[in-house]
Amino acid sequence: MNAGTLRGAIPLTVLTGFLGAGKTTLLNRLLKEPALQRSLVLVNELGEIGIDDHLLAESVDGDVVTLAGGCLCCAVRSDLVDTLADLVMRRDEGSIASFDRVILETTGLADPVPVLHALQAHPLVQMRYVLDGVVTVVDAMTGRRSLAEHEEARRQVAVADRIVLTKTDMDEHGEAGRATRDGIRALAPLVPVLDMARDGASASQLFGVAPWGENVRASNLGEWLGSARSSEVPAGHEGDIRSAVLWSEAQLPPQAFGMFVDLLRAEFGPRILRLKGLVCTTDDPDRPVVIHGVQHIFHPPRRLPAWPDEDRRTRIVLIGKDLDGEAVIRLYEAFADAAAMPSVDPLLAPHLS
Repeated sequence: MNAGTLRGAIPLTVLTGFLGAGKTTLLNRLLKEPALQRSLVLVNELGEIGIDDHLLAESVDGDVVTLAGGCLCCAVRSDLVDTLADLVMRRDEGSIASFDRVILETTGLADPVPVLHALQAHPLVQMRYVLDGVVTVVDAMTGRRSLAEHEEARRQVAVADRIVLTKTDMDEHGEAGRATRDGIRALAPLVPVLDMARDGASASQLFGVAPWGENVRASNLGEWLGSARSSEVPAGHEGDIRSAVLWSEAQLPPQAFGMFVDLLRAEFGPRILRLKGLVCTTDDPDRPVVIHGVQHIFHPPRRLPAWPDEDRRTRIVLIGKDLDGEAVIRLYEAFADAAAMPSVDPLLAPHLS
């Protein structure tokens, strides 16, 4: 088991979205909820910190301030990993108030992929924090244009676990919102989209998505993967960013699964913006193995207590730049076919002609 999944790991949510989408408005609303009273808010120094003045209370230690409700706020001045390490050390020492959740608000022009990469690549961060999900805010009025013109906006949507659509109440005829939803669907066909004006977008809807906690709810697994229910879910693409969904009834031996992951990141790693899935293995088909990767960095596989529903098929969601989803699917099927042949060692089969 990865150390970052152990009891006491601090859930970290990345809040992203293009310029003017309404991240700070959403964050200000969320911080008023009792469930987020013990949260730490990290903001990029180049972004509009934008925590409303009435939420600021007092300085704790120079660059850390207390927000109304007991939350903390800190600007990321340089390296994100250094900041996270410093904050958890100060938390342990008692020099700042304790926190049990981190919300990282990125700048409007930020590419979230390097952020996710950093969160998974550093041993200390993996030990003390766990990625709880990516929430992307999209402006219904201007979102379609942003997605068409800016790769950062496309990546922000592509890697999301939850998408919050803002300013729909300003869309008199609904045309802009429909166009924006079409753009979102092309990049993230399985990701739930919440209308902030209609649905509210509360903490319970946005946080606690990822299946890393000690007491994983079966519903978390389905929510984390998105609304994937059948192999009929279409692949989508917007510009050079593509998504695909792999479904398979084949079970992989543990050795074959390990080799599949190694070849996947070696062959496709630089093009993978995000990959997540549940894999059925022969040694324990009643409990899926969760797989999660950003580029060539993969979260150590972990056995989960149950499948999210009665469907025990392997399901993997792929999002990548110029990524051939069909090639990834063929790679998995090759290992599955080789594993089904009792006379062929699955570790050797990929090398046999």
